[in-house]
Amino acid sequence: MTEAVRLSKHLAALLPCSRREAEMYIAGGWVRVDGEVVEEPQFKVTTQKVELDLHAELEEALPASMLWHKPAGIDADAVENPLAGLIKPATHSADDASGVRLLRRHFTHLSSVIALDPAASGLVMLTQDRHLARKLGGDFARFEQEYVVEVAGQLAPGRLERMQRGEGIDSQVPPYIKVSWQSEARLRIAAKAILPGQIQQLCAAAGLTVLSIKRIRIGRLPMAKLAPGEWRYLGADERI
Repeated sequence: MTEAVRLSKHLAALLPCSRREAEMYIAGGWVRVDGEVVEEPQFKVTTQKVELDLHAELEEALPASMLWHKPAGIDADAVENPLAGLIKPATHSADDASGVRLLRRHFTHLSSVIALDPAASGLVMLTQDRHLARKLGGDFARFEQEYVVEVAGQLAPGRLERMQRGEGIDSQVPPYIKVSWQSEARLRIAAKAILPGQIQQLCAAAGLTVLSIKRIRIGRLPMAKLAPGEWRYLGADERI
């Protein structure tokens, strides 16, 4: 064979199998060309060696969802090309127990759900599933978010209760806010439908200066062992 043909066409003839089945094998990361995994069915081959993994499974390559420990100072909602240094194989957590196979296709067209203040660090959910992103974005008021907030200043008597009523927030006061001291300089804030900037407003109204904010949980999903900058796949049995 000297004329370049699509990898999917060549694999279909090689196995043999249908063109659709060949495309599924390729998109699933089961096909190697001269020893390198190729995930694009349209990839052109001529005389290269094409191999199918012995453990290949014929299944649809589903959109990926991930949990990411976002460092402070990054706007997750502005991330258009995670391969440019944010979400990539090198930052994949070694503790990922999801069982999802890592594919290069998982690092494109990711969007964040349930916004996190760019100044804050902590848990962010990313997904390629546009339907899921719209659903979770529309239902975000149902999910409790938990934050650890480092502060400076003295809290006057009664101020904690006033914070829990949302005093200081200038619009769209969250329907539920629970504030407690984790240490003398650290607050734990759990809330539903809290928006970027509102924790700063709460603290400022109470006479506290925010030093740092970290989101450690979204619904039933904890950040757990994810180090700053690391990510892991969302397992099939995990629910927000």
